[in-house]
Amino acid sequence: MFDIQRFNGVIYGADYNPEQWPREIWAEDARLMQEAGVNLVSLGIFSWALLERTEGNFDFGWLDEIMDLLHAHGVDVNLATATASPPPWFSLQYPDSRPVTADGVRLEVGGRQLYCPSHPALRDGAARLTRALATRYAQHPALKLWHINNEYGCHIDQCYCEHCARRFRAWLERRYGSIDALNGAWGTAFWSQHYITWAEIQPPRRAPTYANPTQQLDWRRFSSDNILELHTMERAILAEITPDVPATTNFLGFLPGLDYFRWAQEEDVVSLDAYPDPGSDLAHLDAGMAFDLTRSLGGGARWILMEQATSAVNWRLRNAPKPPGQMRLLNHLALARGASGIMFFQWRASRAGAEKFHSGLVQHVGQQRSRVWREVTAFGAELRRLTPLLAAGVPARVALMFDWHSWWALNIDSKPAALPLLPLVARWYAALKALGQNVDFVPPHGDLGGYDVVVLPNLYLMADETASALRAFVERGGHLVSGYFTGIVDAQEHIHLGGYGAPISDVLGLWVEEWDVLLPGQTNTVAWAGRDPVTVTDWCDVIHLQGAQAQATFTDRFYAGQPAMTRHTFGQGQAWYVGTELPPSALQGLLGEVLQGAGVPLTVLPAHVDLTVSALPEGAQVLHLLNAHATDPVSLRIPDGGVLFPGGEAAGTTLTLPPYGVTLVQYPQAVTVADVQVL
Repeated sequence: MFDIQRFNGVIYGADYNPEQWPREIWAEDARLMQEAGVNLVSLGIFSWALLERTEGNFDFGWLDEIMDLLHAHGVDVNLATATASPPPWFSLQYPDSRPVTADGVRLEVGGRQLYCPSHPALRDGAARLTRALATRYAQHPALKLWHINNEYGCHIDQCYCEHCARRFRAWLERRYGSIDALNGAWGTAFWSQHYITWAEIQPPRRAPTYANPTQQLDWRRFSSDNILELHTMERAILAEITPDVPATTNFLGFLPGLDYFRWAQEEDVVSLDAYPDPGSDLAHLDAGMAFDLTRSLGGGARWILMEQATSAVNWRLRNAPKPPGQMRLLNHLALARGASGIMFFQWRASRAGAEKFHSGLVQHVGQQRSRVWREVTAFGAELRRLTPLLAAGVPARVALMFDWHSWWALNIDSKPAALPLLPLVARWYAALKALGQNVDFVPPHGDLGGYDVVVLPNLYLMADETASALRAFVERGGHLVSGYFTGIVDAQEHIHLGGYGAPISDVLGLWVEEWDVLLPGQTNTVAWAGRDPVTVTDWCDVIHLQGAQAQATFTDRFYAGQPAMTRHTFGQGQAWYVGTELPPSALQGLLGEVLQGAGVPLTVLPAHVDLTVSALPEGAQVLHLLNAHATDPVSLRIPDGGVLFPGGEAAGTTLTLPPYGVTLVQYPQAVTVADVQVL
């Protein structure tokens, strides 16, 4: 289990790559870490080539030296298993360990993450290195956390080689038990795809036209599970040798290739790498959504922001720096959403290599002339006063259901239209945050018991078990809001017959006959009782009521006068359906109406103001108020009786947040966000 107390406060640090620098700099690094308030560094992430120079021949001398140096300066270590990037000698010795693309191209040496996750020698080599590191440093006093591999699936989330093909067949045989069951699940009667033996089955490599949809979906499931086996193999070795040292691997938020709800079950603490675009007006929303997901993956437990940039990255077409104040604001956003650790990539900006223009705590200009250094040292000092936040939870009455399997299925080709899921989810998430809500992400199999409102921006794939859970949620008094193209297929990517949305048609009180996919430039208009008409784009459902009441109707095209949005009483609860792509203001208005009907307090905030409520022990609460606007201040009215956190000065009832301003206000009892108003 993960105990944050072992770090004596909020974790603060960075990836440290001393092997990139001469030894005379190491002591200076350790001294500067003390100055910046760093208490943990991630070490050895890309060091396989220097730790095992030839197969089975290890050199730990330099790592011993740096571990001892850091410990002497009061800096703890998050030690990597170093398996993220095999050395060139490995690829030369095992040329078929290099991954293969869907087009049959075998990738070459020169980058990172160059490995097939199924290759026997790769698995043996990773186990050998992990065991050697764990054995050597098990008793080292600096070791506080294990960092397994690095950013699994960032570059290679699928490999189509023969090693993976064999493992895929074995995975399918375990899943289905018989070839007849697989044929039924895959619908192989279509296009003469019937299989007689397991040996006939291949990965969905490049084909003349669309590959079998269920084959593609199962391939995605297999690929996530297959890479997870690498992680659990290393984790088992670490648990055997160092049972008291927790382990993590750094997630990448909404990474398409890996089912993080499944992966999170294998983590002692969930950690995240987050790189929102500083040039975007929505950087705080993009970051906040990833932060809320990360907390949710761990079941509400506090987590570690393992990587971020101090300023600019190097891999976008245009790499904007973080303006002064934005780094602090985004890190307060992470703390408000449950982070226990704030770390960066990397400690010292590199002189050479593909990431040499990626910012660090110590920039190329040196610390004396760097505004980044001034900001990170000031924030390190501030963090030492925020230790009480480590005991806080982030209570939410609203959940957003998200599922990697549905995402994979939605991305499979041969759909009515391309429907990018993340922008859709981001719009619903932004609307909820603009209404002052804490938001949890839940998987279809998650516990819905603690929520008043559950929203499904899209759940294209809906298993019977998910439908049953949603039905029970509404029956006992919950409020459900579903977006369009939801409940279309089952877990095998087969259509639910009897009207689209069939699994929860009784809950929604409707069925969908077909949809009108609007072409670029085409629109429709929705007439909404008591509100101004709104223009809608992209998608319009042809809805037939079966107990639900229309809340808004389309005014144009062949389904004019038919429902666009509906509401249905089911059991003790309410189920809403949104059959089109609403503009943001209309979506926010709808969700506000749902929240009010569910008795959930709300406020209305501009997009650049972020409000999060965290709960301290014994009933106290903290309002985290952030202004993400780069140039304009914002004034707020807040509940009376609060004190500034930390510090304890009376907060009053009004405050002004400067650009990139952050204020925390503590109350001795629960407060309602409805009492927070923009002036």
